[in-house]
Amino acid sequence: MALGQTIPLVLGVFHFTYVVNKGAAFSLFQGSGWLRWLSLGVSLGLMAMAWFGPRLMRWEQLGYGFVLSGALGNGIDRFVLGHVIDFLDFRLINFPVFNLADVFINVGIVCLLIATFQKPSSN
Repeated sequence: MALGQTIPLVLGVFHFTYVVNKGAAFSLFQGSGWLRWLSLGVSLGLMAMAWFGPRLMRWEQLGYGFVLSGALGNGIDRFVLGHVIDFLDFRLINFPVFNLADVFINVGIVCLLIATFQKPSSN
């Protein structure tokens, strides 16, 4: 696909659109070189927590795992390409184009919110 090219999967509702994002969510901090280092730091921190930290509840494990995978995905793009490739384009609600790593980070946050409000098991 060429930059800016779009392929409608459901016309006017959902498209694959090739967009380059040199910033963070919603294109904030465009061209900031520190975003790649933030992704690396979050990834290393979460891996250290998994290795050396306490045993976590299932929802916490899922949440941190999803956040880690999203941070790694976007971080690899930033280190290798210098930007993140976004392609999921929901036009029905006029939402900014995003990628699967962004979805994983958000699913991880939801899992961590569930873990926050869940009672710890007595095991």
